Amino acid sequence: MERNPRFTEYDDGFAAAPGESAGAPAGETIAPDRRRGRGAGSNRSGRFEPLARSIFDDGWGTGEELPPFRTSVTVEKPKKIITRNQSPDISFDRSINPYRGCEHGCVYCFARPTHAYMGLSPGLDFESKLFAKPNAAELLEKELADPNYVPATIAIGTNTDPYQPIEKSHRITRQVLEVLERFNHPVGIVTKSALVTRDLDILSRMADKGLAKVAISVTSLDRKLARALEPRASTPSRRLEAMMRLAEAGIPTAVMVAPVIPGLNDSEMESILSAASAAGAREAGYILLRLPLEVRDLFVEWLQDNAPDRAARVMSLMRQTRDGKDYQSEFGTRMKGTGPLAWTIGRRFELAAERNRLNRGRTKLRTDLFERPLAVGSQMSLF
Repeated sequence: MERNPRFTEYDDGFAAAPGESAGAPAGETIAPDRRRGRGAGSNRSGRFEPLARSIFDDGWGTGEELPPFRTSVTVEKPKKIITRNQSPDISFDRSINPYRGCEHGCVYCFARPTHAYMGLSPGLDFESKLFAKPNAAELLEKELADPNYVPATIAIGTNTDPYQPIEKSHRITRQVLEVLERFNHPVGIVTKSALVTRDLDILSRMADKGLAKVAISVTSLDRKLARALEPRASTPSRRLEAMMRLAEAGIPTAVMVAPVIPGLNDSEMESILSAASAAGAREAGYILLRLPLEVRDLFVEWLQDNAPDRAARVMSLMRQTRDGKDYQSEFGTRMKGTGPLAWTIGRRFELAAERNRLNRGRTKLRTDLFERPLAVGSQMSLF
């Protein structure tokens, strides 16, 4: 098969286990020792694959000899870096995702099904076979130089986390921020990683000009539950500390209670908003758990492994917020759900936000400071 020139595979220091390439995931739960520190419990073939493969016990115990899942990174060479959307229920129309896949391993991540487009599993592949876009900053500058480009806030972290662990070494997110700062372009970041504080220097300078804001996602204040749901993300206390440091640096800071999972973490909504407000957050939002495509089975599998006593109730409550279904993908309902329970969650959020003086104003980033880069081959102005 001819190699795709858009991708270059290399070892990031965590070699992929032999035999665990794109088309060879298991159909059953993977042994805990092989997936230690991971969120998904299985690695089913992607929905576009013509064949489904599964581990078969031949009686010789060979399954016990398989190595653990390790992180590998593939260099992706996209032709464009700004992604456009026309979704009516989100506040931005463009975004940048420096990485595909996410090592945080959040079992509920609605981006997991996108790995199927790469011939990979939305399960363990999503959090162990990652793609990096090292030419992101170069592409961004080129796209901003387009004479038809009209500036508006670019969102970073809408699909996978821009500050997941591999950002420590790859620094693609920082390179993108450097370009945005250079040309005074507004940016909004969503992350659940304390690594965002590494870039306080850039973000604080941009915030001084009204060009940056950051939202930290907090799913639970219970460290044990957070570790199970989001095994390689920052602990809840570190996220609150990151909020405090961002706010102290003058960067508009928000908290996202996401996802809200009825019967599992919805009881923490008020305490999360209170803690975030005390840490310096001034805005807040929430998203009801989304279970598109393969995410549904992965989440049910996680419930059965980690909360078997609550699994049936959690899924029953989810269906009460989704018109009797496991998920609704329609605009207007996918983020908040429908029905009395979804309505109650929304009202609880609004009341708690008001008590904690959140959302009393919305930070609107500036676009009037934007300075278009010179296109390649253009002459510099003499004046």
